[in-house]
Amino acid sequence: MASQAVQEHAIEEVEYGNFAEDDDAFFGFDLKNVVALVRRNLVWIALIVGLALVAGLVMTLLTVPQYIATSKVLVEIESEQIIEGADLTPSTNSWDIDRFLETQLDILRSRTLAERVVVSGKFDQDDNFFNAMGAKLPAPEDLTAEYSGPDGMKKYRKEMAIYLVNSNIKADLPGNSRVISINFSSNSPNYAAKVANAYAQNFIDNNLNRKFETSAYARKFLSDQLEEARARLETSEKDLNQFSRAAGLIRVSGQTASGSGESTLSVTNDALVQLNNSASLATAQRVSAEDQWKTISNEPVLSVPEVLANPAIQTLIRQKAELQGQLAVEKSRHLDGYPTVQSLQAQIAELDARINSIGNSIKRSVYLEFESAKEKEGSLADQVQELRSSALSEQDRGVQYTVLKRVADTNRSLYDTLLERYNQLNATAGAASNNISLVDSAEVPDSPSSPKLVLNLLMALLIGMVLAGAFVVIRDYYDDTIRSPEDVERKLGLPLLGLIPVSEDIDPDAADPKSTISEAYHSLVTSLTYSTSGGLPRTLAVTSAREGEGKTTSAHSVALDLARMGKSVLLIDADMRRPTLHRRIENSGHRGLSDILTGQATMDEVLQPSGQDGLTYVTALPIPPQPSILLGGDRFKQVLAEARSRFEVVVLDCPPMLGLSDTASIASNVDGVVIMIDASEFHRGVVKSALRRLALVNARVLGVVITKFDPKSSGGNYSYYGYNYYQYGNDRSA
Repeated sequence: MASQAVQEHAIEEVEYGNFAEDDDAFFGFDLKNVVALVRRNLVWIALIVGLALVAGLVMTLLTVPQYIATSKVLVEIESEQIIEGADLTPSTNSWDIDRFLETQLDILRSRTLAERVVVSGKFDQDDNFFNAMGAKLPAPEDLTAEYSGPDGMKKYRKEMAIYLVNSNIKADLPGNSRVISINFSSNSPNYAAKVANAYAQNFIDNNLNRKFETSAYARKFLSDQLEEARARLETSEKDLNQFSRAAGLIRVSGQTASGSGESTLSVTNDALVQLNNSASLATAQRVSAEDQWKTISNEPVLSVPEVLANPAIQTLIRQKAELQGQLAVEKSRHLDGYPTVQSLQAQIAELDARINSIGNSIKRSVYLEFESAKEKEGSLADQVQELRSSALSEQDRGVQYTVLKRVADTNRSLYDTLLERYNQLNATAGAASNNISLVDSAEVPDSPSSPKLVLNLLMALLIGMVLAGAFVVIRDYYDDTIRSPEDVERKLGLPLLGLIPVSEDIDPDAADPKSTISEAYHSLVTSLTYSTSGGLPRTLAVTSAREGEGKTTSAHSVALDLARMGKSVLLIDADMRRPTLHRRIENSGHRGLSDILTGQATMDEVLQPSGQDGLTYVTALPIPPQPSILLGGDRFKQVLAEARSRFEVVVLDCPPMLGLSDTASIASNVDGVVIMIDASEFHRGVVKSALRRLALVNARVLGVVITKFDPKSSGGNYSYYGYNYYQYGNDRSA
């Protein structure tokens, strides 16, 4: 019954833990763990954020103020056609508009425009400009070989001014707008406005100059092309006239189907077209007659539709049917030799002969029609062939005529187009319009655009928080401190056997059996009962990574609880460097584990009563000079085997693992090892180092016990219980 109750309590504890874990999880993050992590590193977080704010403030104060002046220009879309089209119409393609506007931005950012601004404003000759841009000019003797010579300094000042202007200009074009903002930054507000306005004015002038240069080039280009086109047109017209006269082709003026204003007259072609149409019709008639004859040629007379449709045939068939009816009546009355029967048979035979004669005549008429259509088709085909030969000869001459005529038409069209465009350019050369205009001139800025104290402090705060968060995450990643139950499996990969909370009780053994710390040790003993497949281990070593983590108190409390459960328990103080168990015994003497390991005493001589039924002590006295040699010898194995044979459970209070080999020697000879970890300390890897040493000796580590556990400061799901953890049912007022 007791075992079943313990199992139900364990299941209930797991279910409560899972419920709390689901409630605390928020988008994959455990908020309580995050809060606990922040609380543990609050000083570091405050220090990092504070340093970031101070750095942001210092950088703001040390930064030279920058002023930005803005001028705005409007760019209208204009795409002139130099060769084609008489009207100056703007392009409406969206992709072409975007490309045009991006081109204007590239022009604004170009070095050529920057040079025009420097030259027009004489900024390369203005020392105040260089001071306003924060540039320091070198002495003439410090210039490189590239700028040597009498004009070296002048050239250097110009190149430096162009670089300063070009590197501090910024052109922006908002979406769905054609107004370009020209921004210029400088240490001086006056020069910022001056350069921004100079940029806008030079941008407008440069665009207008390009139009004049383009128009002059176009007029010259069109004039040259016009002379060449006129010469080619005259030559092509002469060649066409000479060929048509020599070939005997007649040229007729007028509108043709293709839209040209001139055509050639050909009688042969017209006759060929008419005769070819007649031949095609004759072929169709021949094919129809041939199909009709092939259909009826091998069919019986009375199966031909034309025969059946003949009125005479229909009359004879009707008469035959009447005679056949009479013959059937006579045969029913008389024999075949009867005169009446013979007479009717003779009449029917005569009708059959007449029907066959008329039917054959109809079939022959169909055949004669087929032969006639065939002869007509052949005659027309011969005539078409003769005319085709004549037409091909004439067509060969017409090919060359067409080629010459096409060349002449092309030259005439090109000449007309060039002449029309040339006249337009001459008419509009002095009236060119500028598609770029000034919208707003740059004003002298009243306040600097940078640095901005509030923005810089906010950025510093954000950066500080990011750095603090990264520091906390990295620090937590490399920290193997076990502060919560979740850390045991996550960081160590071992099961959690128990939680020993922070308690004000000096001696947990003498505390109230229902107190927090007593209940914690009861739970630990319960976990040890199910820690192995065989139940409670017979020999149990209790150790820690370093001193002061509660291993001695825990070893004694576990041994005491086991004794109260009715088991015979032997508690051995195996810490032969700093023993403590002898302090619990009055008049303990000086005999202990050292004597029995050296053979100076027997087991019975070192056993000490504890005052609790079932619990016996073995102290570590006297303190030997070399404890590691005694614990690592064969004698220790024999002593441990004897103790196991006389007691149900043997608990060994071992020294800490750090820097000592004592516990490793003990752990290799016991059934199980329990690691005590102080939840209030920062371990810096000592716990994992201790576990690696235990793994080297093949020690069987049963699990971990967290001591000095504060549920509220640990974070995680266990903080839900607060300081009432392990106190269920202690409200005696209920």
